Amino acid sequence: MNSGYYAACAGLEAQSRALDLVANNLANLNTSGFRAQQSLFRSFLADPSAAVEDPLNRAINNYSVLGGSRIDLSSGNLQRTGNSLDLAIEGSGFFAVQTHAGVVYTRDGNFQISAAGRLVTRAGDLVLGEQGPISIPSGVISISPDGTLSADGAVVDKMRVLQFATGSEPISIGESYYSIPKDQVRPATDSYVRQGTLESSNVNAMTAMVELITIQRKAEMLERAMSAFQSNLDHIAANDLPHV
Repeated sequence: MNSGYYAACAGLEAQSRALDLVANNLANLNTSGFRAQQSLFRSFLADPSAAVEDPLNRAINNYSVLGGSRIDLSSGNLQRTGNSLDLAIEGSGFFAVQTHAGVVYTRDGNFQISAAGRLVTRAGDLVLGEQGPISIPSGVISISPDGTLSADGAVVDKMRVLQFATGSEPISIGESYYSIPKDQVRPATDSYVRQGTLESSNVNAMTAMVELITIQRKAEMLERAMSAFQSNLDHIAANDLPHV
């Protein structure tokens, strides 16, 4: 089959997956602490061995595929809520959370107190302090910028705030949670906990809408290209092959 048809197919699949990422970003526009995901495209040669000797092969068989995605770790805006259990991090740190699958990290500080008196996330997972899962006694809760948590003036624990190593690639696992190998995290040195505040998603609605429109237009162009290639193949099959 014509290599151009394969290139169009690969391109259409890549655009479809990129569309899913943008749609997910827009769906989490109002999710506290959410980090946008960005598409990473790469080229793929159908016949790499001929690429050097044959420039035409390199031009025709150069497929565009989605090589993966990366998480945009830039900060969102901080929004004051006045709720003492709403926490945001100013800086690059993440809260540590204990789930059934292990320790994960989040910027979503919309915390609550469970029936057992533990500090938990919206999903009900345990928020970790330096001493382990944080227990909240009765009293007025205050949290200092360094993460020290107190009840009626008595220190209870200190929030475990960690940052990712430079160049590391965390993986989004849903619920505004991110997973990364343990050896790629360390105590945050540039972060401050802000009580009564939540961080908004870092998704830029205007940028995401432009990306959405661009992807849709590229997909339409590729569909037309595939249709043209298919028509050409049908013509060859109907007119040329019977005479061979």
